[in-house]
Amino acid sequence: MSAHYIDTPQQLDELCRQLRHHDWFTLDTEFLREKTYRSRLCLLQVANPEVIACVDPLALEDLSPLLDLLYDPAITKVLHAAHQDLEIFFEMRGEVPAPIFDTQIAATLLGHGEQIGYGNLVKIELGIELEKAHARADWCRRPLDDAQLTYAADDVRHLREVYLSQRRQLEELGREQWLQADFDELTDPARYRNPPEQAWLRVKGSNRLKGVQLAVLQALAGWREEQAQQSDRPRRWILKDEILLDLARQMPQEPGKLHRIRGLEEGTVKRHGDTLLRLIDEAKNLPKAQWPKAKGGKRLAPEQEPLVDAMMALLRERCRRQNISPGAVAGRRELEQLVMGERDIPLLHGWRAAIAGGALQQLLEGRLALLVENGQLDIIHRE
Repeated sequence: MSAHYIDTPQQLDELCRQLRHHDWFTLDTEFLREKTYRSRLCLLQVANPEVIACVDPLALEDLSPLLDLLYDPAITKVLHAAHQDLEIFFEMRGEVPAPIFDTQIAATLLGHGEQIGYGNLVKIELGIELEKAHARADWCRRPLDDAQLTYAADDVRHLREVYLSQRRQLEELGREQWLQADFDELTDPARYRNPPEQAWLRVKGSNRLKGVQLAVLQALAGWREEQAQQSDRPRRWILKDEILLDLARQMPQEPGKLHRIRGLEEGTVKRHGDTLLRLIDEAKNLPKAQWPKAKGGKRLAPEQEPLVDAMMALLRERCRRQNISPGAVAGRRELEQLVMGERDIPLLHGWRAAIAGGALQQLLEGRLALLVENGQLDIIHRE
């Protein structure tokens, strides 16, 4: 089946008519974000059993007919690694398309490990080796050549067969409902909002700061986020993470001290120096109760470390029996949280609880035990 190139309103209307014939379609996007805060949508690919199409948003002034289908609750949108694609539509309409099916997430329940790439999944499921030559193409440049359009169309062409195969496998394993909570989480608008007051949490290295330094970082990162949003420029073009960390660590109080911050350009000091000094001063004078709390929280007591080791062994054994990657269920940090009494964690909800979370909780309560028999780890229930 050849792909259609859609660049007129009439073609778009006909495509949408064909897409309505089924209760699902596959979806992918090509976009650029290297020079902007928000992703620039350059191409939108869709397919169902009867049509494959590449829709050109640069040629079409109004995508409403297709967007209406994306937000139709009666139609499932099938994507691979959906977060970035869904973020684009959230920015366009302020809400997230639903319902969705993410083949990358489904692959974790089918024994393909964590965050498998689309090309590897297609090779495993369909035995097809995908072309990679256009992975770094400039999708905003026009005209697109035939090879680019074929590459883009293949992303949704083969996704149809992958989706149908995964559905069959999940049904055979009785796991078709296990993923719903994960899919629902992907459509939560809160995932795609970037409130400035929480921007400090995304600064790499923030865990090395403490006390009032975190208050300064929160103020500076929030200001940077607002600047990036308003100018539609990448955060790093405003101030790099390492500069934010140095400003929060050193807390300069006068213009001359700003010049001692490595990497802080003269132009930035001229434009924003007064603002940076004001933000630092205001944050330094906040009451301690208003300082943000450092990431990481409580630490394990020494006697709890062996317990986490035992839980990790149980997790691995449970996942081995279900042919699922342990890392897709929980990491060591989540086991530590469980040992320290936290219960509102993904491990104790949905399919993760069914695979291992419930058993891990029973181990903590003394209702399960680990036993070595004939050189193998066994799990036994205790009265």
